[in-house]
Amino acid sequence: MIWFLRIYFLAVLAAMLSVTTWASLRQSLLAIPAEVTGNPWFIATMFDAYFGFLAFFIWIAYRERGWLPRVAWFVALMLLGNIAMAIYALVALFRVPATASLRDVLLKKEAA
Repeated sequence: MIWFLRIYFLAVLAAMLSVTTWASLRQSLLAIPAEVTGNPWFIATMFDAYFGFLAFFIWIAYRERGWLPRVAWFVALMLLGNIAMAIYALVALFRVPATASLRDVLLKKEAA
């Protein structure tokens, strides 16, 4: 399962970096037309995405021991979304052996 998740989150990271680069080269994020940003489905999608980021952050806050990493990951999630989520998941997944259980990845890190 660890190998599958590593491959999955590597694919997510690659896809998100690719599509973000592609979009950035075509149009500035600040140039999104008001017709788009005012659309109810755009607003609903933003709420959906950010509630998902916050849910993921709850797991990060549970796992991380200090306030500095918690704050840093919160800022990263709010600014980078799924890119930050994929990076965090990959860091967690590569800190355990490929034969580890999901419990080793999901639960709080032991005190050093």
